[in-house]
Parts: sequence; structure tokens; C-alpha cells
Amino acid sequence: MKQYLLGIDIGTSACKTAVFDENGHVLASGSGDYPVYYPRQGWAEQNPEEWWAAVCRAIKEMLEASGIRPEDIAGIGIDGQSWSAIPVDKEGNVLANTPIWMDTRAADICEEVGARIGEDRIFQVCGNPFKATYTTPKILWYQRNLPEVYEHTDKILQSNSYIAYKLTGEMTQELSQGYGLHCFDMRKGVWDLEMCREFGIREDLLPDIYPSHAIIGTVTDRAAAECGLISGIPVAAGALDAACGTLGAGVVHPGETQEQGGQAGGMSICIDEYKADPRLILSYHAAAGQWILQGGTVGGGGVMRWMEQQFGDYERSRKAELGKSSLDQFNDLAGKVPAGSDGVVFLPYMSGERSPIWDPNAKGVFYGLDFSKTKGHFIRAAMEGVALSLRHNLEVAKEAGAEVSVLRAMGGSANSLLWTQIKADVTGKEILVPSSDTATTLGAVILAGVGIGMYKSFEEAVDKTVEIKRSHKPDPAHREVYDRNYETYLKLYDHLKDIMAERSR
Repeated sequence: MKQYLLGIDIGTSACKTAVFDENGHVLASGSGDYPVYYPRQGWAEQNPEEWWAAVCRAIKEMLEASGIRPEDIAGIGIDGQSWSAIPVDKEGNVLANTPIWMDTRAADICEEVGARIGEDRIFQVCGNPFKATYTTPKILWYQRNLPEVYEHTDKILQSNSYIAYKLTGEMTQELSQGYGLHCFDMRKGVWDLEMCREFGIREDLLPDIYPSHAIIGTVTDRAAAECGLISGIPVAAGALDAACGTLGAGVVHPGETQEQGGQAGGMSICIDEYKADPRLILSYHAAAGQWILQGGTVGGGGVMRWMEQQFGDYERSRKAELGKSSLDQFNDLAGKVPAGSDGVVFLPYMSGERSPIWDPNAKGVFYGLDFSKTKGHFIRAAMEGVALSLRHNLEVAKEAGAEVSVLRAMGGSANSLLWTQIKADVTGKEILVPSSDTATTLGAVILAGVGIGMYKSFEEAVDKTVEIKRSHKPDPAHREVYDRNYETYLKLYDHLKDIMAERSR
């Protein structure tokens, strides 16, 4: 029997599945789309049952197309998007759509509860700011606005723990996603029940906590029938997508850093001691015994996805003729524009912004337009704006005592040589690129591999599976123009934030 590992990634716009061998080679892959719902201003939610349906489709289609036998899969690892709040009853039924990581509906609750308990008191326990995008305010929102849902909820699950439940029937919480709940003790990795009581959240809503690589159960007969696997396959608890992406990029030692280029952007710095800053995000790493200090922004690959959807009709019409995707054509247009986009600066706050400004009212802005600017200027400025947000987070992390020398890029954005070079130039950091498209699912399967004993340690797993494909060193000739644009970037938000707040009322 062959020893393969299956990874499942619950992203914002789609799930990805992949089968790896023990050396980290992708043998088969699949995906399944699902929508994000925006029923009101500031709301962004998804139906977890649609995640599971997409996972089942993706696995079945992947196995059928590749000829891989379910019997050859030795373990399953799962990663998922952050800050879900999935209410399930005792039978595991989902009682409401979950607000996702960009949802800010609970902003008013944050202000009220933060003032009552004390934001410093909250921060001392969980090491994270008390913001509407996290899980805790969403639970409180259910309590106030959907009391019947709250009353009948047995457990609150995260994205990866929901898929783990569908596979195994076990309701769990793993360490890396604990950071979404402000009654989680970030120093000890346990629930702080006193803080839970101060929030007024029922303690029984919180599942038992497991290490990310712990085997929590095996695939049930029912799950096997639904997704095309066989029963009995071990399933690891899984982890936060950023933590798995960090692991899959090869970051397992303190100071090593992952640069995230998925739907959202940001960075994750591996640290071996507790370091928290209210402007940043702190969670446990998927690799046991460590934390990751994160900068999480809404401006990432999703910015270019939005640009292509809204302004890529012409490029899509020429795809067959040129043999190039619309995004590759966008890349070419941006490459014709000089570094700094001739003064065009973009604020990538397309759904408010997370770290380091934590402003649900922040808006996307293009500054510096005149009649000489072209479509290429817009595209390059968008790329540069995402890079400027990365620099902002890195500079705040440095102030918090976490200095970074080299970044390891992952996510779809890392496939763009231009965009990756822009990030190197803007941040002044060398960027190494492993297999960017598969870093997150690779991290998930490493968890399963360590959990079942295929790998003796996380270091051994990384040595076997992670290979650097290319590197980008910052071009000193571009430093001055990007320093100037960064100064403009900071001043634009500083001068516009009051207007943004006024117009959101």
C-alpha cells in the first residue's frame, strides 16, 4: 500500500484539495468554488455546508481524474480561513451562516464590551486586539441578534474544525485557531474560563483544544460515502491557513518569515517566545511549541482578482488569441510602468483593513491620477499598494521586537515574478519562493504526516518536502521612489481616516 497524504484547504473563494507523496510532490489536485454573501454593509458570510459540498466534489473529481486509490491515503490534514464562528447543534447541524474574517458587523459590540471589560485586560489574556473581525464578537452578535441560534448552539467551530467534524464526527478546537477567541490564554494554550464568564459566553460552547498535528479521529462510513474516501483514514486536527502556509513555506525556526499572497495578504514571523503587539496578530504556529506574529491585511491577491473581474474584459477576450490569461496580460501591462507608478499610490483597504490600522471603515483609494495615467498604472499601483501594506506590517513587527531578514513567499501572487520583485523592492527584503501554489495544503499534510509518524519531526518534514524555486533580491535603484511612495501611503490614510469614518455612518 502506498503512503500518500491528502490536504484540504478551506479558502475564502474556494477549497483546494491535493494529494502529496512523502517527499512533498503533488500527485493530484482539485478545487471547488463557493460564494461569499454580502447581505448588508460590513457583512461577509459563508455557508459551511457549501464548504463541505465543495470539498466532497473536489475530492471525488480529483481521485477519479488521477486514478489514485483512497486506500493509498494514509492521513488527512486540513487548514482553513481564520475567525469563523460556526454555530452547530448537538447533531452537527449548522444553525446559521458564519461571518468570515472580513466581516465587521459586530463593531459596535466591540466598542461596548471592550469598554466594559477593558481592552488592556482582554489583550493581556489573548495577546490580540478586540476587533469585530475576530470570532469572539461574532459569538456575542449571535447572542444579541440571533438568540434562538445561540440557545441551540452546542459548539462554535472554526473552518478547519468543521471539516474535521464532517470527516470524523468529532467536534474539536486546535491551538492555532484559538487566537480568534479572546477567552483563549495565548501564553498557556488553554481556555481562560474567567474571561469567558466576563464576556458572558457559555463555557460549553468551547470544544476541547488539541495540538494541530494531533489525530482526532478517522474518516467515518458516512463521510467516506459522501466524499469518495474510505473509512478509517486518520485525520489531524489541522490549523489556520496562515499557519499551514507558514509551515508549508518551510518556516519552522525563529525569525523565519512567510509572506502571504493569497486572497488576503500579510506575513507570519516564527517566534519561540511570547511577543504580542495590539497592532498585530499573534497565534500559535502549526509547528508545535512556537507562535507566529502575523500582519494580516485584506489587500492581497484578492485585489488583483477584483481588478481582473471589473476591468479585464478586453484581456479575457484576447486569451485564446494570445495564449495568455487575463492576469498574465495584466502583469505585462504593469511591467511597462516604471517603479513607483509615476506617483500613483493605492490604499488596498477593499473591505476595511486589519493590521496594523484595524479600521473597518477604511476604503480603497487611488491617488495621483492625471490624463497621462494608463490602465497599466492602475494595475502596477495596485500591486505596489499591497506591497506597501506588507512593509507597514513588517515595520510594526520590528518595533515589537521581531526583525525579519528574508521572506518566504506563498500563495497565487508569488507566481507573478513582477509582483514578487515589487514586494522585495518595497520592503527591502530578499524573498525566497518555494512551490507557492501548494504551500498551504503542503503545511496541512505535514501536520497529518507528523501526526501519523510518517515524519519524526517538523524539521524532518520540511527538509523532505520544501524546495526553493527562485529568489528575488531588492533592487537598490528603486529604494528612493518606494520610500517616497510609502511616506505618501501613510499620509493618505492619516489624512483620510476621519472622512472614511464620517461617510460610513
